[in-house]
Amino acid sequence: MRALRILLIVAVILGGLFVIADRVAVNFAEDEAAEKMRTTEGLSSTPTVSIKGFPFLTQVADGELDDVEVGIKDYEAPTGSGNDTIRISDLKADMHGVAFSSDYSSATAQSATGTATIAYEQLLKAAKSEPTDVGPGVTAQVVGLSDGGNGKIKVEIEATVLGTELPKPVSVLSTVSVEGDTVKVRADSLPDLGTGLAENAIRSITDFQQDLKDLPGGIKLDKVEGAAKGVEITVKGSDVKLAG
Repeated sequence: MRALRILLIVAVILGGLFVIADRVAVNFAEDEAAEKMRTTEGLSSTPTVSIKGFPFLTQVADGELDDVEVGIKDYEAPTGSGNDTIRISDLKADMHGVAFSSDYSSATAQSATGTATIAYEQLLKAAKSEPTDVGPGVTAQVVGLSDGGNGKIKVEIEATVLGTELPKPVSVLSTVSVEGDTVKVRADSLPDLGTGLAENAIRSITDFQQDLKDLPGGIKLDKVEGAAKGVEITVKGSDVKLAG
């Protein structure tokens, strides 16, 4: 009995030491992966990396991590127009089946899903914010974007008709959608800016699009919709680079 008791005590102690070693190892790995991502993606701040599952060390021995969560506070996404960028906020990605190279210098996820937000003031960069001729004696410009409810965007337009500025902006509800690497905004109906104006002329103001190139790790846009603080985007991808 005494020998069995001693054996149990030793097992408990060893088990506790293994848990401590496992947690120390996972914390070190998370910090190293976060710093690698910051360098690889050229981020202004270090992202958060959380390796799920226990024990971590047995996952390492198998060469693959089950689930890794990544958080990037702000990411400047290239727009494909010169050196212009658009800020994507609160990017959170859940990566599954993360395999790493033999020297641990790179890691790739079999699949990834995530969410992020493009603030309205960021998306406004894509709209025509300078007065533009839309017809004889009529100029217009987009001055604001906001939540239109039910996934729509409210686009506010200031207009000048025959030299007189309208007393307040007119607004339209617009649908936001994804096509490849592009976020598109299209008015559901056209604003009343006067008679005899061609639809394509008005839509040159109300409708606009924003390219988003080279998202982190090669993830791709999936869905978008208007929300309280901006356009909420859903991303997904396969063979996504976590580091390296």
